[in-house]
Amino acid sequence: MIRRRPLRTLLLMIVLLLVGLGWQNRAHLQAFPDIIGAYTAKEYCSCRYVMNHPAPYCEGYVSQYLPVSQLLDDQSRKQVTASGLGRSHSATWLGPRQGCQLQPAALFQSQP
Repeated sequence: MIRRRPLRTLLLMIVLLLVGLGWQNRAHLQAFPDIIGAYTAKEYCSCRYVMNHPAPYCEGYVSQYLPVSQLLDDQSRKQVTASGLGRSHSATWLGPRQGCQLQPAALFQSQP
């Protein structure tokens, strides 16, 4: 079979290898969507409220290859919420010595 169809065999081997790697790293792949929103919220909060940079600068600072769908900056509460890949995370400025802290995400979100 390998001699008759070497490209098809090679393609099948590559697909099987990718499936195996995906299965082996499934926990990491499931956590990936949370990283985008959490990183953006925390870094934007630190840029804006710890380093006191203007909002346009901080938006450019946290921009990534995968963009966030929503970035909310509540200046009165000094809280930043970022949504990306279907997940939302918030970071709040605690004070000059503590900086910004990522808020714990809700484990179970109700679906409408």
